[in-house]
Order: sequence, then structure tokens, then C-alpha cells
Amino acid sequence: MCNQKHQHWQSASSFMEIDKITYQDLSIFNQEEEYSLMHRINFCRTSGGADKLQYLLTHPLRSEKEIVQTQQTIKCIQQVLNQWPETITNGTLLVLEKFYGYPFDKIPNSHSPLPAFSYMVFDMPDYSLVRYTVGHFLDFLKGMHQLLQLLKKNQSSTILYSIVEETEKLMKSSIIQHLITEKNKKMPPAKMLRYGHYLRYEYKQEAEKLMQLFHRLDAYYSMAKAVQQFNLHFPEVKESEEPLIQAKGLYHLLLQTPVAYDITLNPQTNFIFLTGANMAGKSTFIKAVGCAVYLAHLGMGVPAERMQLSVFDGLLSNIQVQDNIVKGESYFFNEVQRIKNTVLKITDGRKWLVLIDELFKGTNIQDAMHCSSAVIKGLLKIKNSLFILSTHLYEIGDELKVYPNISFRYFETTATEEQLQFSYQLKEGISNDRFGYLILKKEKVVELLEKL
Repeated sequence: MCNQKHQHWQSASSFMEIDKITYQDLSIFNQEEEYSLMHRINFCRTSGGADKLQYLLTHPLRSEKEIVQTQQTIKCIQQVLNQWPETITNGTLLVLEKFYGYPFDKIPNSHSPLPAFSYMVFDMPDYSLVRYTVGHFLDFLKGMHQLLQLLKKNQSSTILYSIVEETEKLMKSSIIQHLITEKNKKMPPAKMLRYGHYLRYEYKQEAEKLMQLFHRLDAYYSMAKAVQQFNLHFPEVKESEEPLIQAKGLYHLLLQTPVAYDITLNPQTNFIFLTGANMAGKSTFIKAVGCAVYLAHLGMGVPAERMQLSVFDGLLSNIQVQDNIVKGESYFFNEVQRIKNTVLKITDGRKWLVLIDELFKGTNIQDAMHCSSAVIKGLLKIKNSLFILSTHLYEIGDELKVYPNISFRYFETTATEEQLQFSYQLKEGISNDRFGYLILKKEKVVELLEKL
């Protein structure tokens, strides 16, 4: 294997900046778990693995080197998914953790059967737990040994190299090697207690480190399984001074029957002005792009036929702004604050992806038009970031056509016999669809009101 070391967990400066609001907007985590990206890609076999996966999801990477290293790690694990050991379960890891936290009476360490017999008789609950734990330790160590043999075959992942190297050091003691070769869990009590004594009093630190390493492998296993399960493709990620997103067949991973989009954003055209009727697909498109860029920065595959992008310093969204009754803050005030904070961040010369869905919904239409126009014209001056902004305010589109770096896209909606049909196809231009009243009528709200 490659002898290059890899730092297990990077410094904070190595991570792409993404805030709590953006995590919520993109449903990375969600109170309704089944609607979260975390839930979608979580194939971990242990709760500790799920914790490590959550750590990885809250620390998207910010360098081409680290992203490529993670991609390579996932590719390596994909090759051995079907051979992943079944002996290491969540129950096994929980038993080992309990073993180190349980207040045992002193476990004997004698070759003589008499101390073992005495421990069996007078400390039966402790004896039973030790015997039970040694059996699970046997499963765990055999599973880790199997993983070592699998992962040593591939020489392309520096991350796996460091894990394999550390695991080998932690398992090199002669007693651990003897345990691995044990063929039967039903060993003589004295021998079993000697193993228990060693594991409890001499191997605790090593065992805890070994469990942590497996949790890391479990997290990477989950990512590899998700890439395979959902047929994700690894994007080409470039360390570039100029921001870039180019994707073909991009879709939203959380949807059961998604529609694919093509998208290009670059310094020459770094702003998409997105229009369309309600339910036409604007929010879904914005979130699909955000999620794909986010997954790329985890080192994962993305839901797209192919994708090329620059490494971004940060990802910001303005999708689900809420008012705050306790603080006495209105919806509009919080919209303004979110835009203000966004502008303050993205004027630092770094590369950002900014996603905005329906600016200034919390004020009247004239105010909204005036404020939206001012914000968009200001954002168009920023060339180091990429923007996707959706709006119902079609009227302001005409005055923005003089800016060369703005692209106009819309989702088409057609009406037939008072029925709406959504193509979910992204087209060039500005929508002029106005179907609010039709939807009101279709849902029989107008009829109900007329009967009052």
C-alpha cells in the first residue's frame, strides 16, 4: 500500500462553510428523519458508525486533495462491499462498551482452575458477562482481521492505509493474535477469564481505539453503499480560482421519481434568474443543485450523469426564512437579516454558492419588487460566487437583461380544462404563468366561499 500518511480529522480551515439554516433548507438533517439526506445515505451497521457519518456530514471538505482522497476511499470500499464481515454488529459493539463501563469484581488471571471455579460460584453475574463479552470480542477481532485482509489488497487510498496501519499496531499483541485464531467460544473457564482479564485491564485503550477505527470504516461503508444503491457518479472536482458548476442529468436524491436537469454556471454567467408557477419545480431544482454540490464536497458520488465543479469555500441558502414571535421579529425583517448576513459573507473574495428561493415574500408586491431588484443588481457585481435565485416577480426580469452575467430560466406550466400540467423541464427565458386563482378554483376554495 502507499506509505503516505493521512491526517484522520482535518482542521476547521479544511472544511467548507455551511450554516445551520442551510443544513435545514437542504434537509441534510430533518426532524422528520425519513425526509433527511442523512437518513437517505445512512447504511451504517452500528450507532457509532452513524455518529461518525453525521460528523462527516457536518464537515464537508474544502480542498481538492481531501475530496479526491475520500472519493478514492469510497471507491475502494465499493470493491469489497459484498465481502464486508457480518460478525461485527451494533450489538457486539454495545456489549464491548458495556464491558468497560461495568463495575466488575476483580477478574482472576490464573492458569489454575480453582480461582476460575470460585469466580463462577461466587460472582456468577460477573462471570456470565465476562464469558459473554469474550465471545463478542472474538467476533469483533475476527471481523477486524477480515477487514484488514480486504483493505490491504487496495493500495490507492491514503485514508484506508492509515486506518489499516493503525489497526495492525493495535492488534499485534500475541494474546490478541491467539484470540483471533480461537475456533470455539466454549473455552475452559480459566482460559476465558485470562482473556477477560487481559481485555479489561491491559487492552482497554487499544480496544476503544479499535472500536473508533471500525466506526470510521462503518461510516465510509455507508457512503460507499449509498453510492452503489442510488447509482451515484463521482464528480470531477477542481481546485480553481474561478467558480464553476457544470452538470448533466442532475436530480434530487430525496425524490422517488425525480426529473433530471442540465446546469452550467461560471464566471461569465454566474447568476440564474429562475421563474415559474407554484409547484412548477423551482424549489426542487434549487435544492437539487445545493445537495449535489454539498455531496461533492463530502467526497461522495452525486445524483447526476456527470458533474464538474470547482471547490467552494462556502454554501449559503435563503429558502425557508421564518419569523420569530418571541423576539418580535417579522418574516420580512428576518429575510432582510438573512440577505444582509449573506452579503457580508460573500464579499470576502472567497468562492460561494448562494441559493435564494422567493425573495421578500414578507412584504407587499411593490416593496418586494423594489427590494429584489436592488439586491439582485448588487449581487450581480460579485463575480467570485455563483447564484441561483427564484422569484414570482417576473416584471423585474426585463430591467435585468442588460447584465451580461445573468441567465434567465423558467419552468413551464400549461393549463387545460382548468387542470395544471407541470413539465418540470427547465427552459430558457422568463415565465409569465399566473395560475394562483386557477389552483384556488381547482381545490374548490372558490366554490366553498361562494356558498357562504
